[in-house]
Amino acid sequence: MSGRLEGRKILITGAGSGIGRETARLFAREGAKLALLDRDAAEAEKTAKETGGSFHQIDVTDEAKVAQVVGEAADALGGIDGVLNSAGILTMKTMDDIGVEEFRRVVDVNLTGTFLVCHAALPWLRKEPKAAIVNIASAQALLPSLTGSAYAAAKAGVMMFSKSIAKELAPDVRVNVICPGATETPMTDQGVAADDVAGRKALADIYAMKRLAQPHEIANGILFLMSEEASAVTGVALPIDNGRTFH
Repeated sequence: MSGRLEGRKILITGAGSGIGRETARLFAREGAKLALLDRDAAEAEKTAKETGGSFHQIDVTDEAKVAQVVGEAADALGGIDGVLNSAGILTMKTMDDIGVEEFRRVVDVNLTGTFLVCHAALPWLRKEPKAAIVNIASAQALLPSLTGSAYAAAKAGVMMFSKSIAKELAPDVRVNVICPGATETPMTDQGVAADDVAGRKALADIYAMKRLAQPHEIANGILFLMSEEASAVTGVALPIDNGRTFH
């Protein structure tokens, strides 16, 4: 590795699996010190052992707990100069099937949780000359599927929230957003089981590249946006979706 994040102090939510875990591994190899946040203590502790990061259990919808844990993470790292919001939940239910409580939960975890973590980390970010936020939205924010309106709405909110605060926080903090397509993660398995060969093929056929992305491919894009290589990039929504949206 080239040490592209050498000396950086980065907080990652959703670090226990999928894109969050793979990005934590990559960031550690690139020299970053990490604070790893997840609701699943056992899985996040595994990531912490792999990467040398500190582990903090959290539900990102709990405002008081978020403020507490972000403070603890800042103490562990000696500050915060990067935030990756990867925590999220998926539902592909239709309007006929989803209830208001589940709709609220999808919005709370994906959108409100992103806001709470950014808000809590802001005092530390503003002290750092290379501060950057990367939020994970979805290709669904750009082009929704036939189902899953709650998820698409929440992720579109993440995208526009990120663009808005990119203006608010410039020039002190860069803010960008990644819009992944279907990726080989436990979240995708919730929608189409890994052993559902026909279902996986039908999903892959939506994409120009005729395949699902691998977590490391998403992590590479996040690394670029977090690093100084993207020092002139803010307010961008970057699709990494194997040609689903062509945005």
